[in-house]
Amino acid sequence: MPEMLEDVVCNICENRESVPFLSMGRFAYRKCTRCGLVYQNPRPVFHALRNRYRENYFSYELKNQENFFHLMKLGLNDIRFDRFYHDSGAGRNFLDIGCATGLLLNYMKNKGWNTKGVEICRESAEYGIKRFGLDISIGTIEEARLPDKHFDVVHLSHLIEHVPDPTSLLLEVKRLLKPGGHMVLTTPNVDGFQARVSQERWRSAIPDHIYLFAKKTMRVLLERTQFQVIKQVSWGGIPAGRSPNFLKCPADKLAKYFNIGDVMLFHCTRA
Repeated sequence: MPEMLEDVVCNICENRESVPFLSMGRFAYRKCTRCGLVYQNPRPVFHALRNRYRENYFSYELKNQENFFHLMKLGLNDIRFDRFYHDSGAGRNFLDIGCATGLLLNYMKNKGWNTKGVEICRESAEYGIKRFGLDISIGTIEEARLPDKHFDVVHLSHLIEHVPDPTSLLLEVKRLLKPGGHMVLTTPNVDGFQARVSQERWRSAIPDHIYLFAKKTMRVLLERTQFQVIKQVSWGGIPAGRSPNFLKCPADKLAKYFNIGDVMLFHCTRA
C-alpha cells in the first residue's frame, strides 16, 4: 500500500512558496524561496515514516555500526571534545538521540559518563540494551519524557534530516540541556562538493531524508532555536569506492580544509 502523503510548509520560516530542487521519481525535494531550506514536499505522514524504522532498518544499522561508530569518534575528535571534559566525563550525563545499536553510548559509558539513549527502531534499541546493558528509551525523544536541564551533552548523528519537525527537536534538546551544556549535531551537507557534483545521484538524497540542510540553513535554524555555534566542521570529498586512494585522499583533505565536505558537524551550546 502506498504511503499517505501530506503537504508541508518550510520548517524554518514557515514560508509556503518553494521551487523544485531535486526530482527522484517517487519523491522530490523543493527549496524554500525565502530561507533556502531543502525538504521533501509532499512527504509521508509521520505514521508512515515511523513504520520505516523496523526490522529491516535494524539489519542496515547492525551491518554498518562499526563504520558509523568510527565516524562519530572522528567527529568528536575534530571538535576536540575531550578538552571540555578532562575528567573523562565522570558523573556527567550524556544523551544520544538516535543511538542505533548503542556503540557510542557504550563507549561513553566506559569513559565514566552516565548515559541515556533514545532510538525509534525497536530492534536496534533492544540490541543495545541486551548486549551492553544500556539505558535506551524506544520511541521519539518527546515520548521519552526526559527531565529538564539534565544533560551535559546531547549528541545527534544523522538524525535531524529524518525527523518531521527539526525546529521542535532542537527546542526539546535545548530543554534537556543544562545551562552551559553542549550539543553535537551531524548531518549531510546539501551544499557540499559531493552534493553539487552528484545532484540526483547524491548518496544522501534518499527517501528517509526528508530534509537536506546546508551550512546556511542549519545556522539559521540553530539561531532560531537559540543555540550558539562553537565550531563547525565538515568532511568527505569523494565517497569510498568511487575513485582510487591517490585521488580520494587529497580530495578529502581539500573538502575538509575548505569546509565543503559531504557531512557537516555543529558543536553548539545553549544561547
